Amino acid sequence: MRPFRPAAAVPGIAASALLLWPGATPARADESGRDTPSGFTVEDSRIKESSGLAASRTHPGVYWTHNDSGDGPYAYAVDSRTGRTVARVTLDGVDARDVEAISIGPDGNVYLGDIGDNLGGTWPDVRIYRFPEPKELTGDITVTPTTYTVRYEDGPRDAESLMVHPRTGRVYIVSKKQSGKGALYEAPERLATSGVNTFRRVADIDVWATDGAFSPDGTRLVVRGYFDARVYRWENGRPVKELGRPVVPLQRQGESVAFTPDGRTLMYGSEGADSKVVPIELSDELLPDSAAKGQKGDGKDKGGTGQAAGADPAGDGRTLTIGAGALAVVAALGLGLRWLFRRRADDAKGTGTGTGTGT
Repeated sequence: MRPFRPAAAVPGIAASALLLWPGATPARADESGRDTPSGFTVEDSRIKESSGLAASRTHPGVYWTHNDSGDGPYAYAVDSRTGRTVARVTLDGVDARDVEAISIGPDGNVYLGDIGDNLGGTWPDVRIYRFPEPKELTGDITVTPTTYTVRYEDGPRDAESLMVHPRTGRVYIVSKKQSGKGALYEAPERLATSGVNTFRRVADIDVWATDGAFSPDGTRLVVRGYFDARVYRWENGRPVKELGRPVVPLQRQGESVAFTPDGRTLMYGSEGADSKVVPIELSDELLPDSAAKGQKGDGKDKGGTGQAAGADPAGDGRTLTIGAGALAVVAALGLGLRWLFRRRADDAKGTGTGTGTGT
């Protein structure tokens, strides 16, 4: 994908730094004794543009990721406990163009989406590659994937989000538009290796989408952008209701999101060398149905407001929290505005009241 231009979105960065969304809290140990995941840093120097994330179904604690365009037909298995790559899978016979997404289906296969379009949505078709998740993760592994050719019913477009439903196995793609007016596309019930698989537009998605994921029980769909995300209730093959906006951490270039295997936490990833994967624990309606059952009847007030990392847990959940990166952005904004106002004041003094431009 094209590099994200942060200067054009400074107001959005500031808003993300200052606002808190309902229904999510930073992942940490809870009072029930249930383990909550920790974040981790991707240590592999080969992974500089991590653009997708998916929790392994076979290997606890392992997350699959891949680079953006320019790396090659590779998928990396990263141990979240150490941040180290435990295996790299090479897809034999594949000429990767712009790999943007990864998901794991109920059949135990990994789906790699070569669905990005750096030409702005002009490639007539894109590709999805499928291969079985290896039973053992050791070193370099080479596989021969199944290849599917994909087109959209309403013409070419850019996309970075591919999701396989964990119950039905149906594949979905969310298109990406800077305006945020993207769309959800549905694959045929079964993908075919011959011919073209036409994806139908089935719903609007108002996110500048960089990734998406289904909850493990299939009752929630999350779609993230650089600064925001939406969680939808999923029923009968459709997002039937937007449930809320989970916290999105301020990241270098937020490109990926995945549910943890228990469905209670979102893991957010970013491009860049030594990129960090940040956990945000869900609550209230944002929790998948299977995970929410474990919270019923515990007598605790779940509220409806999340806390950003570092917020006072004893507070009312609306504590204003600004991390170091956000502080830098806010400080830069303040200095810029101060310079602008001072410049205007100097101009006014230099012009004088007789010109009609002074106050």
